This record gives sequence, C-alpha cells and structure tokens, in this order.
Amino acid sequence: MEPKILRAPYAAAIIKLLQGPVYADDKNTWRDILGWQSAIQEYFGKIGMQLIITEQDGFARVLQPEAGEDEEQPLPRLMKKQALNYESTLLAVMLREGLEEFDVRSDGTKYFLTQKEIKERIELFYKEQTNKSKLWRDLSKPITVLLNIGILKLNREDTVNKDNNQYEIKRILKAFINNEKLEEIKQKLAHYVHTL
Repeated sequence: MEPKILRAPYAAAIIKLLQGPVYADDKNTWRDILGWQSAIQEYFGKIGMQLIITEQDGFARVLQPEAGEDEEQPLPRLMKKQALNYESTLLAVMLREGLEEFDVRSDGTKYFLTQKEIKERIELFYKEQTNKSKLWRDLSKPITVLLNIGILKLNREDTVNKDNNQYEIKRILKAFINNEKLEEIKQKLAHYVHTL
C-alpha cells in the first residue's frame, strides 16, 4: 500500500506560481500566497528561487536568480530567458510608458488598448511605408509575441476585425522593465534608430 502523501495547504499556489505570474484577480490563490508567504518563500528558497510579491501592482511571481560565479554546480534554468526583437522591444517600451501615464492620470487598475490603438502608437516609429496594409499586418507580429509571453492578455476578441480586439496590458511589464531598465532600453533604441 502506497504511503499517503500530506499535501501542503499552499500547494496550489506554488503550482500556479510555477506556471507564471499570479494576479490579485485570482482571489483564492492571492489570499494563499499572502497568507502562506513565509512557507512558500522557504519552499522556493530550497530550490534556489525567490518569491517576489508586488502588492501595489497586484501580482506575485517566482524569480530564479543568476548563478553566482562561486557556485560549484549551478542549478539548471527552470525559466527560459526570451530575447525580444527590435519591434517587440519597442512595443514593450511603449506599453510600459503608456502604463506609467495611465497610473498617473487614472485611478483604475487595469490598462486596456485595442489592437488598432497599439498599432497607431508603434506605427509612428516606422519610416513612411507605401503599403500601409502590409505595415499593419507586420505590426501584428510584436503584439503576438507580447501576448505569448504574458505581457498582453486578450480581453475582448472581435472575430470580424482583429484591430478591434482589446488587450489588457499586464502589470508584470513593470517587473520586466523597471524605470532604470526603461531608460537604458530607450537609449539603445535611439542609438539603433540613428544607425539605420
């Protein structure tokens, strides 16, 4: 007979955190993360990871620190790093700035844009194109990239005209691009544009 395994009361929260960021909207998991914060942090600490809770923006995530030079056997990476191309980085920076502006002028917690609004913002950074419909098709690619990595979340889908799709810009973007990183990326993008 198999011995019965005692499951920790915060096991579901740990699994959700391993799947990706957890937002305050997920009320039960959020309550468990806050209530069992010490135990969850201890669990992740044993496997070389950190629990990061950003209450003001309403999300929690797990971070795997870079291996130190003094480590004899660095741990394998659980989470893959994903490099973004120029277009996706440009869009992420624009959305990050938009989120900052939204926070200053609004008391809302969720920031939404339609696909058309996103394309109109990023279109300004492209040289004049004679084929506007091709440009707009191309501008869908960075939106898809940010959707796949969880920075954008499809909130409302329009099956007739995709430009009417509405996306929520997830607050995890602030963790990926903090203010210091934002300035650094903006300088690199400006340098890249000048070298073209």
